[in-house]
Amino acid sequence: MLLELWLISLTLVVVAWWYSRWRHSYWASMGIPQAPNLPFIGNIHEGFLMPVWKLYDKTYYNYGGSKFCGRYEGFRPVLVIGDPDILREVLVKDFDHFVDRRLFGSQGDDMMKEMLSNKTGDEWKILRSILSPTFSSGKMKKMFPLVCDKADLLVSSCLKDAAEDHSIDMKDKTGRFTMDTIASCAFGIECNSFTQEKPEFAQKADQFFSLSLMKGLQLFLAVVFPKVACALGIKLFASEMEFFSEVAKMTVKSREVGQWRGDFLDLMLEARADDSCSNSTTSAKHVLDDKTIVAQSAMFLVAGYDTSASTLAFTLHLLAQNPEEQQRLREELQELVKQEGELTYQGVMEAKYLDACIQESLRLCPPGLVGERMCTKPYKVSGTEVVLRPGDLVQFPIWSIHHDPRYWPQPDKFRPDRFMPENKANIKHFTHLPFGAGPRNCLAMRFALMEVKVALAKLVLAAELAVAAGHEEITFDRASFMLRPKKGSKLLLKPLNPVV
Repeated sequence: MLLELWLISLTLVVVAWWYSRWRHSYWASMGIPQAPNLPFIGNIHEGFLMPVWKLYDKTYYNYGGSKFCGRYEGFRPVLVIGDPDILREVLVKDFDHFVDRRLFGSQGDDMMKEMLSNKTGDEWKILRSILSPTFSSGKMKKMFPLVCDKADLLVSSCLKDAAEDHSIDMKDKTGRFTMDTIASCAFGIECNSFTQEKPEFAQKADQFFSLSLMKGLQLFLAVVFPKVACALGIKLFASEMEFFSEVAKMTVKSREVGQWRGDFLDLMLEARADDSCSNSTTSAKHVLDDKTIVAQSAMFLVAGYDTSASTLAFTLHLLAQNPEEQQRLREELQELVKQEGELTYQGVMEAKYLDACIQESLRLCPPGLVGERMCTKPYKVSGTEVVLRPGDLVQFPIWSIHHDPRYWPQPDKFRPDRFMPENKANIKHFTHLPFGAGPRNCLAMRFALMEVKVALAKLVLAAELAVAAGHEEITFDRASFMLRPKKGSKLLLKPLNPVV
């Protein structure tokens, strides 16, 4: 009897091992190089062993990811593409094969399911077409004074701390600024983050982007065993999303008797009421129900908070490390103020060196480390015999492409001149991807750049930036799926006059 049980157990182990090897030979069977993997879990364990940017650098340089190579999330095949020419095909030319992204959160009746980032197929297309006009240049110009007001508060808070001879945690300051700005421009809510020691809005958003052990395990289950995660009722980021959803719900109700402000929420409500937003199959009134509006508002708050705050903090640190570039930017901005009398929307958005500094910062320190699309119908990769199936994931390692010396001479050096108009022709297409690319790129890119440019301009005009002792180099928080400064970013500010 014991022998029979032992034989049965051995047989099950052998069959399971064989099945795992067969599933993990998917890429190899097509002649695609693949990263070494473990039975059953594939490569998913690597995310617990090293930071995301190092993981994809390893794939990029060691296993062929600079062109393309295969990985596995459990048994799910993932094709990592680093070749800019193939990315052009996937992200733009053949976008109809890669309309969707991976779904996060449960597939039940929760708020995350209603977010634009989680929408698929025609639902995504319709919602995207309705929301896109809310980030037009005209709408951004109307929000510009609101952003300036919050940037002035940021400058005042920084100069107050500087007067007390303290080094300043710029990630904390920029987080307060972006949360106040988004809350104001999205909902007309005053968070008053600069008057609170621990602002609740920013704390909740920080929790969303920080990976605790429990959240990491939940994310692991959701990625590798999504059906199990769904059966267990696991909802990623549930408490954080509940907080922001409740804020959005209360604000939507208040607008029924409140005044029109021209913010993101009003623009969505206006789109729902506008018959011109209807199409032949689905009207804006149907797509933008209260729940969907609340979901987009919550997404705007959460997604826009950390990415913009980190970008601004990284750019400030890089300018503090490079005083010559900092002074060159200051002179451009001083000339702009001299010509216009103040910082204007047109002037800020067209300032060439200001834009170049931010774009170079986004190259060196992209908040989103990896982009992703999901194959929705059979697709033959250009120039190969590789055929992707519906459900296969395609990833593009943004960090690794941004630091590839083939595309970026001296890739670890801060050189804003790369992005000046006279040099942009030297940049190979699809090697600078901080906002993604193609129809499914970042919807709020215009707004994010405007908010970062305004805050950066006002701070550089108001003070000289220098790194604090012991904080000369930028370090990254590895306990996050986004690129964030580790333990803040400590700078010293020396006030200048006049303050703008």
